Amino acid sequence: MKKAISYLVKYGIPLVIGVGLMWFLYKNVDINSMMDTLKTDVNYLWFIPVAIVSIFSHVFRALRWRLQLKAIDVKPSFSAVLNSIFGTYAVNLVFPRLGEVWRCGYIANRQKASVTQVMGSMVADRLTDTVTVLVLTFITFLLAQSAFGKFFDAYPQMKENFLNIASDARIWLGTALVIITLGWLLIMKTENKIIKKIQLMVRNLWEGFAGIARMEGKWWFLLLTLLIWGCYFLQLYLACKAFNFTSSLSVLAVLVMFVLSSIGMGVPTNGGLGAWHLGIIFGLSLYGVGVFSINNPDKNASTFAMFVWLFQQVLIIALGLYAFASMAIDRNRIEKGKTVVDTTNDEIKL
Repeated sequence: MKKAISYLVKYGIPLVIGVGLMWFLYKNVDINSMMDTLKTDVNYLWFIPVAIVSIFSHVFRALRWRLQLKAIDVKPSFSAVLNSIFGTYAVNLVFPRLGEVWRCGYIANRQKASVTQVMGSMVADRLTDTVTVLVLTFITFLLAQSAFGKFFDAYPQMKENFLNIASDARIWLGTALVIITLGWLLIMKTENKIIKKIQLMVRNLWEGFAGIARMEGKWWFLLLTLLIWGCYFLQLYLACKAFNFTSSLSVLAVLVMFVLSSIGMGVPTNGGLGAWHLGIIFGLSLYGVGVFSINNPDKNASTFAMFVWLFQQVLIIALGLYAFASMAIDRNRIEKGKTVVDTTNDEIKL
């Protein structure tokens, strides 16, 4: 019963949130008008480079994570790491956030390494993305103050709500208490077996996380981070070129959409279901593609968000199927001794 409730909370609630957001955004959208837009206002050839750039974003992410893994003496082949990245996004479509745990388990099991250390490197990987989003958000809000100012002038209550949340002392106090409590649990001396296990797990996580500070090729890590997020942005920019009503949007307009949709991906829904759409539709409204309205939604903005998101999910599924097939072949080669997995040196294929 407890497991069933746990699974319901982990995977049921994100699905409910995503479906709820989709219903909220699309309940008043005319589906026939969306189909007409897809027939007349889209140049689908643009989605060929979108797919290519998307694949390269995964390649760069695999190269970056491999650098981190080598820093903790875990040395999988590039193909194994790339398959784990492809698989991560496919798993996340069904089970939000489980993909990251799955990829750590896969690499740790394949390389006979510590799961918690590998997970620590993944935490560092994702923390880097979080910092990148925060930096991009700060820069974008500075550059696009006029666009956001117009929106908040039209919706003053929303601005007031944001300010109230940001200035709520209870939120800051609660955050501080959580940090202090966690710090105390980690440094306290105890014979309690449960707490000691938690401390050991956190130390292993920290070891994987701290690997980023001593790894070789720090500049490569920075360059790959820029390439990953550059690809993410370029995907959206190229997708905008495919639609007649977004083809003339400025780089700044696309950057605003990109940042808002990236923030939306932080909401634990299946593949950004609903949350990504919300960020895109809101961003488009700031630059004249419709008005942000639930009662009278703009068909163009709604169509753009829906089609681009669906294209991304189809590509993720295709890459995921390739990855799982490739991993099955790799596992078979290892079992037959045709691929020797050496935990201290690069792998040898016989």
